Amino acid sequence: MSRNYKFHNPDGVYFVSFAVVEWIDVFTRNEYKTILIDSLKFCQKNKGMELFAWCIMTNHVHLIFRSVEGQKPELLLAILNVLPAMPLSKQ
Repeated sequence: MSRNYKFHNPDGVYFVSFAVVEWIDVFTRNEYKTILIDSLKFCQKNKGMELFAWCIMTNHVHLIFRSVEGQKPELLLAILNVLPAMPLSKQ
């Protein structure tokens, strides 16, 4: 995922897309989709992410979200980028 997202309005609603490295089809396996969905739920419950829509494709993800509770949108994406990597790196 690119780390160059620019969020000019911290209260705005944003559409973002990010891809798996080298566009590998990792989300064809249910266990990997579950890890991503659990990470999204964690960000909603604990990090101030309001998620309006999401779409998991085989090798990339689309989100429509906004930040609440004063959290910076770019930090939400950074957290979301790290969380799924933790269980995957243990395999």
